[in-house]
Amino acid sequence: MNTSLCACPAPAEAAPYADSPQWRAGKFRNAAPRHAMGTLKTLAVMWRFLFGKPANTVPARPIPVQALSQAELLAAPDMSLWRLGHSTMLMKLGQQFWLTDPVFAERASPFTFMGPKRFHAPPLRIEDLPEITGVLLSHDHYDHLDRAAIEQLAPKVAHFVTPLGVGDRLIAWGVPAAKVQQLDWWQETQVQGLRLVATPAQHFSGRSLKDGNSTLWASWVLIQDDVRVFFSGDTGYFKGFKTIGERFGPFDISLMETGAYNADWPDVHMQPEQSLQAHLDVRARHLMPIHNGTFDLALHPWHEPFDRIAGLARQAGVPLVAPQMGERLDLRAPALSQGWWTAVE
Repeated sequence: MNTSLCACPAPAEAAPYADSPQWRAGKFRNAAPRHAMGTLKTLAVMWRFLFGKPANTVPARPIPVQALSQAELLAAPDMSLWRLGHSTMLMKLGQQFWLTDPVFAERASPFTFMGPKRFHAPPLRIEDLPEITGVLLSHDHYDHLDRAAIEQLAPKVAHFVTPLGVGDRLIAWGVPAAKVQQLDWWQETQVQGLRLVATPAQHFSGRSLKDGNSTLWASWVLIQDDVRVFFSGDTGYFKGFKTIGERFGPFDISLMETGAYNADWPDVHMQPEQSLQAHLDVRARHLMPIHNGTFDLALHPWHEPFDRIAGLARQAGVPLVAPQMGERLDLRAPALSQGWWTAVE
């Protein structure tokens, strides 16, 4: 497979990606077109977000968080994972630390005074993290790409691996180009023994009203020795999951998007039934639902994604893994869910 080490201009400069099969008519595209909601439905959804949200989209009591220290991370065994919140995972792979979609901001928003606010603080601060071998990014939305976190992380991170165009944003923010590697779907690279493959997802991108789909989105395959991890990023359900499973499965665990769903946007986020099917498609053993429990991004109760996926996994005989924020998980033998969220509902 090819790799792409890119120091291209920022997306705002309309960087050409003509060599990418995903780049068509000046934008990145999904394999299957998204269904447009239309103006009236869009306005109706916005109205519900502003004036019709149920109270239980936010927990009434604090989310349990297990605080972490740098000494604890350094002493932890290899093949460990800690969920820091939403889609931010810290993994110790081959005795090296990797972060996915690091968001430490108080709000998943371009503004500090408005937008979805965290339910809980991160289990540790950025300054308390050890040296990080790599940051892996799925796309550029605010709940996955936190500029302030990237700028603070940059001195202690050796590599940033991103889909096409997302790395250009990092370079524009001051991250040295030599640290940034950008991949198209099905391209792969190896970083100090960790094999990383950018795989397709069904989503979209953009950080303003003017830059929609100027950067690519992706899911990721991570292979370290005999451990295989699938990280979905954000995605609707699509047939590409089966292809990923055929090419790279079976996986020890899928970190699968399960949250912020709604019938009005089925192309870009999965219902829990689809999350379970995607997990089966990629041929993973343990299912870890992510993209939940940190931000209020939809109209469903905050705990509903956990409740639904837990029931579905139980019916299907799928081992469900849902650790508390900051709780260590052994990727080779992950402890099954104890349903911590039921004490908070």
